Amino acid sequence: MIRIVTLTYGVVLMLAGAAQAGDLPPEPVTTFTLDNGMMVVVAEDHRAPVVTHMVWYRSGSADEPVGQSGVAHFLEHLLFKGTDRLEPGEFSATVAKNGGSDNAFTSYDYTAYYQRVASDRLELMMQMESDRMVNLRLGEGDIATERAVIIEERNQRVENNPSALFGEQIGATQYLNHRYGVPIIGWRHEMDALDLNDALDFYHLHYAPNNAILVVAGDVTPEAVRPLAEKYYGSIPANTDLPLRLRPAEPPQIAERRVTLRDARVAQPYVSRSYLAQERDSGAQHKAAALELLAEVLGGGTTSYLTEKLQFDTQVAVYTGAYYTGLALDSTTFDLIIVPAEGVTLAEAEAALDKVLADFLATGIDAEHLARIKMQLRASEIYARDDVGGIGNRYGRALTQGLSIADVQEWPDILQAVSEADIMAAAHEVFDLRRSVTGWLMQEGVSQ
Repeated sequence: MIRIVTLTYGVVLMLAGAAQAGDLPPEPVTTFTLDNGMMVVVAEDHRAPVVTHMVWYRSGSADEPVGQSGVAHFLEHLLFKGTDRLEPGEFSATVAKNGGSDNAFTSYDYTAYYQRVASDRLELMMQMESDRMVNLRLGEGDIATERAVIIEERNQRVENNPSALFGEQIGATQYLNHRYGVPIIGWRHEMDALDLNDALDFYHLHYAPNNAILVVAGDVTPEAVRPLAEKYYGSIPANTDLPLRLRPAEPPQIAERRVTLRDARVAQPYVSRSYLAQERDSGAQHKAAALELLAEVLGGGTTSYLTEKLQFDTQVAVYTGAYYTGLALDSTTFDLIIVPAEGVTLAEAEAALDKVLADFLATGIDAEHLARIKMQLRASEIYARDDVGGIGNRYGRALTQGLSIADVQEWPDILQAVSEADIMAAAHEVFDLRRSVTGWLMQEGVSQ
C-alpha cells in the first residue's frame, strides 16, 4: 500500500511539473452563436467515440417569481413528460435504447439537461432535446403526479434531515432579500401550490434558444456540430420578451446573525459559520482565486490549518471544514464548520474556532503548504481532462453564471499566481462577523 501511494504521488508531481513547464496545451474549445442567439460550445476530445450533449438554460431557482419557489426544479422534472412527438418517458427510454444515459439538474443560476451517448447518436439527441425546448405538452395529471414526486423528494432529502433543514435556515438568514436565501427545491408550502400555469409560464418565458447554451464535449468537431445545431436548434425562434436577468439586491449586512436549530433527530451537534463573499467575476477572478486557496489552506484535508489546530493539537473537534462556492452570478458565501469532540460544548467549539481564525490572521500561511496545495490543484486539473462530461459541466456552469470561455481557461493560471499576501488580504476582508451567520445544530432538550 505504501508503494502504491508513493507511486501515485510521484505521478502527481510529474504531471504537475509538466503542466507548470507549459506542456499542458489549452483545451480545444470552439464557440459560435446561432442566428437566434443560442450560444454553442464544442470541446473536442477524440480519445473515445463518446459525446456529452448538454443544454444549459440561464434560469434557475433564483429567477423564479416570488411565491413560486421550486418551480424551476418542478419544470426540470416535467420536461421528461411528453411532447408533440414523444410519449411520457420516451425520451429517456430512447437514450437508454441507444446505449446512453441522461439526466438533468437545477441550481440557483441554471437548469441543465444532458445525455452521454456514442458520438454517432449526437443528431438523435439534438432532435429530441430541441423538440422539448418548444413542444412540451402537459396536463393536469402530469402536474399532480410530478408535484407529488418533488414533495416526496423534499421529504426525503430535507424534512427527514436535520442538517438539511439547518442549512436552509442558515441560507434564509444570510440572504434577507436575495433569492439565494430560498431553497432550490422550494419551500414546502409553496411547492404544494404549484400548478400547470406556473410551470408553463416559467417554461415559455425562459426555455428559449437565446436563453440557452448548447455544450457538446467529446468525439466531435465544430464542423460536424454546426450544421446539426443550425438544423435542430437554429430553426427555433428567439424569445423577444426574454427579461433582463435582474435579482433583488441584498441590503448591506451590518450585524452578525445567529441561528439555533434544535431537533431530536440530531446525532452529532455542530457549529456552522457563513460569511458573505465575492463571487468569481468575468475578467476579475483574482479575489475569488484567493478565496478558493484560502478554503484549501484552512480546510482542505488532513494537513489543513483547521485540522491541525483543532483536531490534532487541541483535539476539540472530530471534523473541521472550509468551503468557498465561487461559481455564482451574485454574491456567494465562505463557509466554516466545526464538529466538536465528545465532551466539548458548541460554545467551546465556537470559541476555539474564533481563536484559531484570529491566530491564522496574525501568523499567516506556511509557504510550503501553499506550494503543495497549488501542485495538487494543478494535478487535479490535468486529471479532470479525462472526463468529457466534466469538461462540459465546467464550461456550462461558468457560462450560465456570467463567466466567459477565456475566464474558464485562465482560471488554473490565476490560481497558480495567487500569493500568500493575496490570500491573507482576502481572509482579512471575508472574516468580518458583521457579514456572518453563526449556526448551532443541536439535540432538542440539550443545553449548551
